[in-house]
Amino acid sequence: MRMSDANLGEHVGRKRYSLPELFRARYSDTQRYLIIWIITGVACGLAAVAFHHSIQFLFSGILGLARHFGGGSPIILGAILVAAPTLGGLVSGLILTYLAPDAAGSGIPQTKTRYYRDFGIFRLSEVAWRFIIGVVSVGSGISLGREGPTVHLCSALASNIGQFFGLAKKRVQAMVPLGMGAGIAAAFNSPMAALFFVFEELLGDFSGKSYFGIIISVVIASAVQRLMTGEHPAFDLHLGELTTAPWMLLAIPLGILAAFVGKAYVEAILRIRARVTLQSKMPKWIKPALGGLIIGLVGVSVMFLSEGHLGIFGIGYDDVTSMLNGHLNLFTVALMLFAGKFIASSVAYGFGGSGGLFAPTLFIGAMLGGMMGIIGQHLVGYDNEIIGAMAMLGMGAFFAGVIRCPMTSIVIIWEMTRQDSLILPLMAGNILAWLISSRLQSVPLYDSLLLQDKISLRKMPDYQGDQDWRNLPVSTIMTFEPATIQGAKTLKENLEELKKLGLKHHAYPVVDADARLIGMITHHEMQEHLLEDADKPTSEIMSDREIISLRPESSIRDVAQILVVEDVMQAPVVSATDPQKILGIVTLHDIARQQNQIDQALGR
Repeated sequence: MRMSDANLGEHVGRKRYSLPELFRARYSDTQRYLIIWIITGVACGLAAVAFHHSIQFLFSGILGLARHFGGGSPIILGAILVAAPTLGGLVSGLILTYLAPDAAGSGIPQTKTRYYRDFGIFRLSEVAWRFIIGVVSVGSGISLGREGPTVHLCSALASNIGQFFGLAKKRVQAMVPLGMGAGIAAAFNSPMAALFFVFEELLGDFSGKSYFGIIISVVIASAVQRLMTGEHPAFDLHLGELTTAPWMLLAIPLGILAAFVGKAYVEAILRIRARVTLQSKMPKWIKPALGGLIIGLVGVSVMFLSEGHLGIFGIGYDDVTSMLNGHLNLFTVALMLFAGKFIASSVAYGFGGSGGLFAPTLFIGAMLGGMMGIIGQHLVGYDNEIIGAMAMLGMGAFFAGVIRCPMTSIVIIWEMTRQDSLILPLMAGNILAWLISSRLQSVPLYDSLLLQDKISLRKMPDYQGDQDWRNLPVSTIMTFEPATIQGAKTLKENLEELKKLGLKHHAYPVVDADARLIGMITHHEMQEHLLEDADKPTSEIMSDREIISLRPESSIRDVAQILVVEDVMQAPVVSATDPQKILGIVTLHDIARQQNQIDQALGR
């Protein structure tokens, strides 16, 4: 029950109350949440605009410096443009290594982890460090975008607002979608796409219980952004009115092409990241700097060969705008920008840089669609407006193929370009790209990045459904870095060590001195042989039974069948290229647990 104003004043006179306590006393729950949602929208809108302008200010300053000192000397100009992302990578690498490791990458995987695993609890320092590193990294010319970091920044800000007002854990968790939606809305000036992205990428379903708060924060953040930067869409277009015509059928082959190129792009990011960031022995802090050096060299090479195009550096939206308006109609230039951005952004992310993948995905998609339009111009005589329109369709299809949020991909392109006549081909190409890419790679990009970080996806979003989850790779539910026992140690030593660690599982992988898999042994077998063979090495006690091992890419359905047929409760998951390198372990309990979670989500 609320205190009356008189009683509230009387209590305040006797005791000093915190702001959250006064807030709870004066307002009803509905009023309190409404005020918190409005505060969140305003704060996220201001943070997103400040982040955008800070990146733009730094990047413009670097370009101005390069042109001032290198105006008469291509060598000096190129040296400054190579040095900038290298230095930016070095600074961000040092911060990421020693001060803020959670600020690496795009920020969307981190946001999903916090939401599903940590009740949406972010530290306040994450807001500051994400802002600083994002500005240094993207502003210095690292070939990534600001949208993913904006999501992380605003989600962390929303979480801390909820914590400040003393909300319960589940309520703080519910603040994260508000911050995510507000961040996307302010970054792209696309409030409708922001709503779809929150539900497709984070929440996984379109539950009505979450709509109200997200809508309010998105609307407020968009209003703040428009008041400060203007009403114009993300790209300044002058194409005129396009009408439905036969050339729009090109959206179908473009969607197919975007799916396969998107698959290659995702693979490039994951493989470079696995090789460099996760496995390489070089110091962590130097990796982003080395990535910045490669980006600088690629960017300068493309700049000189394309007569001044700088789209490889930073966000690159100036070249995207040029392509969308049909002004960039040279195939060789478009191809250089496409290839350069593909390489530079893959290297930037793979080498541990800080920045998002939305901007490079839209850039590569625009160049891909634009190249198809340019080919059509040479073969059929299409005018420049159709080149621009094909670039828009390419952006949407490639976004759908890489990010794998089909509704977001349609709405975001429409909101950023405001071309109503392109809705039908946009829908056709995007859905086709999404369907094919889903077949080519069952785990979406952001979830694959989480798996590389050994974060299990047992609590998968509800949208995976009761049919789809069985086709996912077993790596999504396996336990990473399982408890192992040393084959050279005695049974007694291993059992004592397990007892000290408080571990008791059904079975354990047995490894040699180099941590290579040599077998499996159950806890029951160890106990059974303890009296007679306590001082024997564990490797001599193991049965001669063949090791039943699994590959990380095997589907959950196939793994369940293997475990049942082989009559084992668990099996180690090993590398596809090295059958003795253990990556994790999966049990029948893991699979049953996942089925129970799906049944609960579907209300069975």
